[in-house]
Amino acid sequence: MTLAECEELLQTVLPHLGGMLVEHVSPEGGLLRIVARTPESVPVPCPDCGTPSRRRHSGYRRRLADGAVGGRQVCIELTVRRLFCDAPECGRVTFAEQVDGLTVRYGRRTPQLGNLLGAIAVALAGRAGERLAARLSAPVSRTTLLSLVMALPDPPTGTPRVLGVDEFAWRKGHHNYGTVLVDCETRAPVDLLPERDAATFAAWLAEHPGVEIICRDRGGTYADGARTGAPDAAQIADLWHIWHNLAEAIKRLVSKHSVCLPDPEPAPGTAPEVLHPPASHGGRLAARVEQHHTAVHALLDEGMSVRAIARRLGLARNTVRRYARADTWQELAAGRWQNLPSILDPYKPYLHRRWQNLPSILDPYKPYLHRRWHEGHTDASRLHAELRERGFTGSYSVVRDYLRRFRRTPVDVPPPRPPGVRKVTGWITANPDRVSDDERQKLKEIMARCPELEAATGHVRSFAAMMAIRSADRLPQWITDARADEGHGLRAFADGLMTDLDAVTLGLSTPWSSGCVEGRVTDIKLLKRQMAGRAAHPLLRKRVLLVAADRRQHRVTSTAAP
Repeated sequence: MTLAECEELLQTVLPHLGGMLVEHVSPEGGLLRIVARTPESVPVPCPDCGTPSRRRHSGYRRRLADGAVGGRQVCIELTVRRLFCDAPECGRVTFAEQVDGLTVRYGRRTPQLGNLLGAIAVALAGRAGERLAARLSAPVSRTTLLSLVMALPDPPTGTPRVLGVDEFAWRKGHHNYGTVLVDCETRAPVDLLPERDAATFAAWLAEHPGVEIICRDRGGTYADGARTGAPDAAQIADLWHIWHNLAEAIKRLVSKHSVCLPDPEPAPGTAPEVLHPPASHGGRLAARVEQHHTAVHALLDEGMSVRAIARRLGLARNTVRRYARADTWQELAAGRWQNLPSILDPYKPYLHRRWQNLPSILDPYKPYLHRRWHEGHTDASRLHAELRERGFTGSYSVVRDYLRRFRRTPVDVPPPRPPGVRKVTGWITANPDRVSDDERQKLKEIMARCPELEAATGHVRSFAAMMAIRSADRLPQWITDARADEGHGLRAFADGLMTDLDAVTLGLSTPWSSGCVEGRVTDIKLLKRQMAGRAAHPLLRKRVLLVAADRRQHRVTSTAAP
């Protein structure tokens, strides 16, 4: 291969070396070393005044890392000049030569490699990006990758006309939240705020005038911030959050009437009766629940606040609120009595019905156990071994504890498991066409035993019909009916709609929602997990905006491609 052909091949593989005088190219193990220098005859403009200069002051060698070639790392040893600036009006005496597309001030990588590593850092962040860069023969530390992300400029976003706002958790299990702002028209994130409070949101709105519509949840924080920062913007309550609030109200109501969920004891000619264990025989847990419930309500009657009661009794504020919301202590003890000691034997039939709410790894094998038991095989160890041969993975104690009740009270057929609170709530709030006939029949039987749930179900169905056709003109009448009926437990929900009536009305009459915001919250969770949950606000904000901009650019490029 001639010298001209070698130079042509080199400039084809490394086009950013065009114009440089390549002196030597040598592979050294996993490294490709290229020695080059800048031509002496080419003038270079002064970075301050722009006057071209060829007068050499001195020279020095720079080592630049470049993108891999043939699986080898590339190191360019480039000799550059330091030149005099001869312009009399310029204050600079000398300046270092920079080559477009090859060098930057204080840079030890070529712009080509820097762009590659920056793209890896935006997509994968620290550790994952470090591993990928090593496989691409461009090793770099995770700290350097994160520094490259922070050095990138923010993509242009502008002020959206329709703004969506919602919260996201900084860490799972911690009560520390930030705020994500999304342009509902382009579905792209606009900004991330480090806190979830009205003042921070109001300050952002004041700095970005022009927002006309704000889609938010039902919380008062963003409502107050929107009123302060953008008083002329229309606020829209998201329909999903409205329905979620209604479902939570129904769940509390079902939990309050949880004694109506199991089928009544078979007693011909008598109404079903539910036994409530007295506190003196309820075990330590039930006695403690009753004691705390009595103390909390006594202090509430004296006019003390939740915070003061928590300090007085040494309880958490959320625990005090839970006791305050419950009308009776049995509501709080429901679902926990399965741990009560054997002193509750007289009440075991009632407790047994509640035990059926808990799924067990033994459920698929219970018919086999019943058959073997009635055949006379009562050895728990033997039965456990037989179940292990049939795929059972549980321990011996699970089988032993289940058979223990057979020894006290033989059971021919395991009683059916009554529906739990969440399942009944789902039946009430689900589309009736998506509820099976069996579930519909069970719900009908439960409502026959509980008129309050029947009344609440009627209000839920009418509210769902109103949401389906977006008939906001029906909302005032629905609120009036819900507030007038005291028995179904939806008065608090109706009162909440009244305090936020304008936003709820717009939510029922306009197509805007916070759906795109929820999608961006999911993206934020993914980015946080990539960084092991240790990204502070500046880094997470930078990655969220850059990843969104990269996706937009990719969609544009894909659309424009033939």
